Amino acid sequence: MRTETPPLIRLEDYRPSAFLIDRVDLDIRLDPHATRVTAELALRPNPAGDPEAPLHLDGDDLTLVALDLDGAPVAPGDYTADASGLTLHRPPRRPFTLRLVTQVDPTANTRLMGLYRADGVYCTQCEADGFRRITYFLDRPDVMAVYTTRIEARRDEAPVLLGNGNPVEVGPVGEDRHYAVWHDPHPKPAYLFALVGGRLGKVETTFRTSEGRDVTCAVYVEPGKEDRAGYALDAVIRSMEWDERAFGRAYDLDVFNVVAVSAFNMGAMENKGLNIFNDKYVLAAPETATDADYAAIEAIIAHEYFHNWSGNRVTCRDWFQLCLKEGLTVFRDQEFSSDMRSRPVHRIGEVRSLRARQFPEDAGPLKHPVRPTAYAEINNFYTATVYDKGAEIVRMLKTLIGAEAFRAGMDRYFADNDGRAATVEDFLAAFAAVTGRDLSAFARWYERPGTPRLSARGTYEADAGRYTLRLTQTLPVEGPPLVIPVALGLVGAEGPLSGATCGALDGGVFVLDRPEATLVFEGVGEAPVPSILRDFSAPVRLDLSLSDEERLRLLARDSDPFNRWQAAQDVALRLILAPDPARGAAFAEALGAFLDGEALADPAFAALVLALPTEGEAADALPADVDPDAIHQARHALRVQLGQALRPRLDRLEAALAPATDGPYSPDAAPAGRRSLRNAALDLIAAGDPKAGAALATRRLAEAGNMTDRLAALGVIARIPGEAREDALERFGEAFAHEPLVLDKWFAIQATIPEAGTLARIDRLTRHPAFAMTNPNRVRALIGSFAMANPTQFARADGAGFALVGETVKALDSANPQVAARLLTAFGSWRRLEKTRRVAAFEMLNGIKAVPGLSRDVADILGRTLEGG
Repeated sequence: MRTETPPLIRLEDYRPSAFLIDRVDLDIRLDPHATRVTAELALRPNPAGDPEAPLHLDGDDLTLVALDLDGAPVAPGDYTADASGLTLHRPPRRPFTLRLVTQVDPTANTRLMGLYRADGVYCTQCEADGFRRITYFLDRPDVMAVYTTRIEARRDEAPVLLGNGNPVEVGPVGEDRHYAVWHDPHPKPAYLFALVGGRLGKVETTFRTSEGRDVTCAVYVEPGKEDRAGYALDAVIRSMEWDERAFGRAYDLDVFNVVAVSAFNMGAMENKGLNIFNDKYVLAAPETATDADYAAIEAIIAHEYFHNWSGNRVTCRDWFQLCLKEGLTVFRDQEFSSDMRSRPVHRIGEVRSLRARQFPEDAGPLKHPVRPTAYAEINNFYTATVYDKGAEIVRMLKTLIGAEAFRAGMDRYFADNDGRAATVEDFLAAFAAVTGRDLSAFARWYERPGTPRLSARGTYEADAGRYTLRLTQTLPVEGPPLVIPVALGLVGAEGPLSGATCGALDGGVFVLDRPEATLVFEGVGEAPVPSILRDFSAPVRLDLSLSDEERLRLLARDSDPFNRWQAAQDVALRLILAPDPARGAAFAEALGAFLDGEALADPAFAALVLALPTEGEAADALPADVDPDAIHQARHALRVQLGQALRPRLDRLEAALAPATDGPYSPDAAPAGRRSLRNAALDLIAAGDPKAGAALATRRLAEAGNMTDRLAALGVIARIPGEAREDALERFGEAFAHEPLVLDKWFAIQATIPEAGTLARIDRLTRHPAFAMTNPNRVRALIGSFAMANPTQFARADGAGFALVGETVKALDSANPQVAARLLTAFGSWRRLEKTRRVAAFEMLNGIKAVPGLSRDVADILGRTLEGG
């Protein structure tokens, strides 16, 4: 471990590297415990750097074997080296070659950063600072070099050897070893380096780019699972086609490889030409993967592929610019998924994720600007703020300037910065250049932490046929106003009021770039209901004082799908926070009318309308003194009321959408939408009548022909105590005992049961043969699901839930600090809990703080969680 009190790295302190590296030649001789790495670096002084600086190379847990300068050994007094770095005190002030030989132990690398070996496969993860665990290096994103990599291994241990770029040469080494040489002609930073060695099967196909290049596309998986890689390979091809069509970006190598591994800290990594994936985002078959799994595979395959341009060809100058590649690429993968599926349904999913993850982050002690100004551990800034809010900023930019100008700006950005390490300023400059706009005020979105609040108040003058709407923005921190695109319209009793006019709108959008503004609509023939933030045009909290009746008009009559869904969510949230059976009955009646008219026309959208706000969203709506038990009880009571009131309609839906009507399984949007509504109906039936729901779910579980229906039925059964539940869980676990990714779902279902016995259940499951603390997927499935998705038991008043997660953090920290730190973020909202729970959380956090030698990852999260307001 590196330090218990990590120093801050600040954006204002950025300085160009004193040296640059033009070429990197690597010779990596793989061995389970003693891998030998020879790195030959072609260096030269950076004209923009400090001309008198020594050469300092980053390192982490390395053993130096040899060091040569221009072919001659470096004298011991001319350098210092230890496990954490190497400094050449008097480097040449001319181009020179440095040869370093280091040794690492891949098997002992439980942090899964750098080069590691797990489940018999050699693998790398170098973002953000893992390459320094392979060799001493200028491990920073603004140092870009051309790499040639020779990989050698025992043939029986690693018959497949993969690297960045294009394959150059393969051959034998003696009787039992072999080698492969890979060359990447495109300069890249060290964080994009990758290699894989192991026993792997593959599926492959060929794609011809718009530029006429024939690309061999392959997906490598554990042998015997090739039949589960087809959907991922198809997603690769669709991503390539879409990026050419939507952004004009063609692929630039002869091969594109995807490798699925089971031990991986992240979801996936966009290494140039060799994307490495957590296997949960590659492997899919109807018997083992849900509709949500298929959608995630499609999105994440696309995300990593799109990084080839937004991240690789154009990378970020420093890690403060992380949103430049991640936020932009999230926007790109969201647009891809919207085109592949239902755009309104996908947009609702994007916003649900933003509100569930990013809004609480922005309101808690871990909040930070989309472009941070300082960090202690960069691994802790791969956050919802950088990714999801960063994507929303790009979306707002497109809204402001229009689709045509946005595409022109993207073309300009790629053209101006190809092969460079860019900044947010470079990105915005491209759009300013093609539009002539001053985007300096818009750039404040990258600088401000916290979620702005938009207030809307309207008055109607019937005699004049005039509606006046006042918009006000309130910022979480002081400063000049933000530029907020507000998409809006007016809705009457029968639908949108198309005759109403307002000169301040441009294409239905008003740009609020000052603290407040007043909009006047003329030709308004009836009292309207304002539909504000259509399609969620800005990542703000909306304060809009409407009655239930007015909101339900939006559900029934608005033309904007997002705000129709939002109206139902708003009414449901108010009923959870302030229960009222009479208002609940009116809500049920409105939902019934909606289902009668539209459920079968768009089942996926109907399922979203039926889904109540989560307990986390309800907690996020409260300013302080949150009682998770009270929220759970109120939400459950509303589910019971809706399940009983809607029962006849739910039964009819269940019959109309019965599995027998599905046909062969397909993960595409239309059949997935039918399953989602069918399972939403099952969930509400069980809430209103647990006995009938359990019987129906048990039958569904037995008859299910796919994992989506099977898991939905098991989830319903898991919420109904009794012997039938335990029997169903046991039989499911036995049936899928040799399917780790399915068992992850099984772990998660049990970890999120909102009952006092869940802690004992989790304790038993940690001793299950399939569970291992060394595998991040298993830990996230069991402990992570409990911490993030079971608020009543994680935040138990007796502190036992906090203790379970806190002790896991302690146990994991020395072995895998990244996973431990991510678990610790579950405490982010502890200050907003009611006093008893708040005290228990505080005691647990201080107990972790008392552990000597905490990793930098955990120490950073812990310090901000305890100190933040």
